Amino acid sequence: MQAGYYKDISNTDYHASEGISKSGLDLIDQSPALYLWSKNAPYDEDNRKALDIGTAFHTLILEPDTFNDRFAVSPENSPRNTIKGKEAWADFESQLNGRIPITKEDYKKLFLMRDSALAHPHIKWLIEANGEVETSIYWNEETTGELAKCRPDKLLIDSSCLVDIKTTSELNRINKSFIEYRYHVQDAWYSAGFKAHFSESLTRFLFVVVSTSLNCGRYPVRIFELPIEAKTQGEQIYLENISTFSECKRTGNWGAIETLNLNLE
Repeated sequence: MQAGYYKDISNTDYHASEGISKSGLDLIDQSPALYLWSKNAPYDEDNRKALDIGTAFHTLILEPDTFNDRFAVSPENSPRNTIKGKEAWADFESQLNGRIPITKEDYKKLFLMRDSALAHPHIKWLIEANGEVETSIYWNEETTGELAKCRPDKLLIDSSCLVDIKTTSELNRINKSFIEYRYHVQDAWYSAGFKAHFSESLTRFLFVVVSTSLNCGRYPVRIFELPIEAKTQGEQIYLENISTFSECKRTGNWGAIETLNLNLE
């Protein structure tokens, strides 16, 4: 894979392509051997296509024209243990053509979440603004030369703004989620990729967070950006992670054993 900015790489092909991603760095941070494990461990293909609300929501809000090509509403009131139910499901599954089944309840939920997000004036502007969705950036990381990659949810190139969509079941603990999922590392990593390709810095990295849990009958939404100190810490962390990755490749020694720290006090 060559360094560059690609608009036509599918999500599946992106994940299968060369280059270290932020999710790869997350595994390196836990244990380098997990990175190799992630490349080689088999999938349960029957369950791999199960509905992921976050993925479905991304599709609905960012690529609505493709939603019905990727998801299909499953039969209602059709128990599989009845003759009519079996027939309904057999007919439904014969027409899936790779689409992911979704219940009518989840279908309704996704559209309510989407409409809730668009009810927020700034989120609505970000979603409807001219920009490029689900593109892929590949670059040679500056300190190691390793091929790196990232896949921004949406780039507003004219204003050098990146928008990332997150879903969460616990909006009230979003601070902990940002730390747990290392979103500050993502911010720094994607910012580095943008600068490497476009030769300029991002002006803003915005996190649009949509709740998957009801609060007073609605799905709450928020927009966040991180302070400079969090971005700086994120950069320091990814530099350590990619240095470890590069060293593992050079030596062939992918550390596997983790120390389990117990809070015994």
